[in-house]
Amino acid sequence: MLCLNLNGCPLGFDAEGDRQRVDSHQRQRPVETQAGDAWDVWSDSLAVASSAYRRQTAPPVAQGATIYSFEIQLSDVDRGVYQALALRVARQPSETAEYLLTRVLAYCLEYTEGIAFSRGLAEPDEPSLSVRDLTGGLQLWIEIGAPAAARVHRASKAAPRVAIYTHKDPEQLVRQLAGERIHRAEALEIYAVDRTMLAELVARLDRRMVFELTVSHGQAYITLGTATLAGSIQPYKVGAS
Repeated sequence: MLCLNLNGCPLGFDAEGDRQRVDSHQRQRPVETQAGDAWDVWSDSLAVASSAYRRQTAPPVAQGATIYSFEIQLSDVDRGVYQALALRVARQPSETAEYLLTRVLAYCLEYTEGIAFSRGLAEPDEPSLSVRDLTGGLQLWIEIGAPAAARVHRASKAAPRVAIYTHKDPEQLVRQLAGERIHRAEALEIYAVDRTMLAELVARLDRRMVFELTVSHGQAYITLGTATLAGSIQPYKVGAS
């Protein structure tokens, strides 16, 4: 028969004493056990925070953009750069095929550690392509097409080097920029992609392309299967006679 004391507990059971012993046991748990529990909680919190951060900072593809894949074997003899490139490039709805392919060619012609595409026309305040150092510092701002003088001025103040790769009339672009207020205009680099070569490449544009790009003495050679497209990458300077 179970006998209870005045507190309603079995005889021989000291509720207050047992509570004190339990509390004492918890206080006396080994430090490493308590630290381990704290580490587990901190690790779980960090994992959740890191996952949320990745979701927030991952560059989203604009709605309606079309993804193109390029596998390019680059042999830039002029710069001594030899690299196999696998690129996934988002083409915005308002982006022409000429603009897209000029972006891809500019990436190859300027390829170095730290080069990256932006979201193109979806990011009007960012360069079309950029090169950053290991600290995140902007080293090269690359524009495509025929940017306005105000945009080039801002780019020249933001980066020590600015290059424009254009698929448009280069002489018209030079006249457009000449005489405008552009920071360090004399250092601005303009490169005209051969428009005949580009038109032939546009005619072969597909969602997945594989080709070889060789650059030698300012000439570009693009080999797709048995066909080879050739054209110059002509440099221009603002204010040059």
